[in-house]
Amino acid sequence: MVLPMANRPSKFSFMAAKFAARSRLRLGRNATLVCAAAVLLSACMPSNFGGGGFGGFGSNRQGQGFGGPVQNPSGEVIGNGSVRVALLVPLSANGNAGTIGLAFKNAAALALKDFPNANIQLLVKDTQGTPAGAQAAATAALAQGAELILGPVFGNAVRPVAALAAPRAVPVISFSTRTDVATRGAYLMGFLPRDQVYRAAAYAAQKGKRSFAILVPETPTGLIYEGLFREAAANLGIRIASIARYKLDRTSMQRKATEITKLGSQIDGVFMPDGADSVTFLAQLLSAGGVRAPKVLFVGSGQWDDPKITREPALRGAIYASAPNDRFRQFASKYQQNFSSVPPRNVSLAYDATILAAGLTARFGQQKFATKTLTNRDGFAGVDGVFRFNSDGTNTRAMAVYEVQSKGARVVSPAPSSLSR
Repeated sequence: MVLPMANRPSKFSFMAAKFAARSRLRLGRNATLVCAAAVLLSACMPSNFGGGGFGGFGSNRQGQGFGGPVQNPSGEVIGNGSVRVALLVPLSANGNAGTIGLAFKNAAALALKDFPNANIQLLVKDTQGTPAGAQAAATAALAQGAELILGPVFGNAVRPVAALAAPRAVPVISFSTRTDVATRGAYLMGFLPRDQVYRAAAYAAQKGKRSFAILVPETPTGLIYEGLFREAAANLGIRIASIARYKLDRTSMQRKATEITKLGSQIDGVFMPDGADSVTFLAQLLSAGGVRAPKVLFVGSGQWDDPKITREPALRGAIYASAPNDRFRQFASKYQQNFSSVPPRNVSLAYDATILAAGLTARFGQQKFATKTLTNRDGFAGVDGVFRFNSDGTNTRAMAVYEVQSKGARVVSPAPSSLSR
């Protein structure tokens, strides 16, 4: 269950035993947790959450909708609580987007099933996978009294939704990873590159790797990863020996990989943040040119969380950082039992966001979605580990480090159970 972490939990404990089956866990100093359905984590509430100072987002009250009295919910509604929370997903979008939209809705429904008697109802709104569709969905949700918006899924729709929600003091928790659309009151739930890059770079430095080449696609995403690794390297004392940017064709990849192999003993690491198809090809080229483990450590990103990576011999011993998978595997099994399909990796975001909305509603009353509540420094624990929302709308997540092996990726450095303040 996704609920706030705390340093001093005894004063304001929230017992999920009221809502689900019990099994006890422990975390931190005297922090008793209740685990529901073997997948959910709950935690005690921060003791510094009493008193005032909770103004800003989340202060909207039911009774006044978007431009008039609150309308009755229309369309699909999940749950029957008194607090209305919108879920904006691309249900009718073509192709993979529509599949993802349905999976996100399923995950949210599963969350409410695991949190019986939750005092929220989800207003499911179809964004059609477009910014205009998301805008229309948000307009309808706000008119029907939504006090929190979960979604949209895609980054290009976040700003239009946030622009509608902000005047109503309704916070938005989107599932995007685009940090350029994050802002105060419009939070990102997605797995952000920064945490992945910093965690992997720190682990590499700890293992004595101090001179890196950067090999990235010449794309906006590739350049973001490049910038983040350069920033991390500067903070960690890692030397950047070379930066090679390739176009998305094999000829360009071969040329840039050859540039890296010419560095020889000047490097002991290569950072390659790309998808499995590109990375496996690059690893083969580098290995053939003499750049290989164990002397040289290949470092990737969360995109490496793919079976194709572990099947490539040239990548054995490589590392990457990603969200912890132990609880996700349990969640995925439960999802498959309920919906007879394998969930995409990121649909746990919808599960955690829904549990978070239900948990905060149960504990905080009118302050449930206030800025200070959502951005508390201790953060929250969920299927994907510990995370917190930052005041600028981005998030910070505890990442695990994985090593690529023939039988799968092995955790070599577990995700921390709390976030540094």
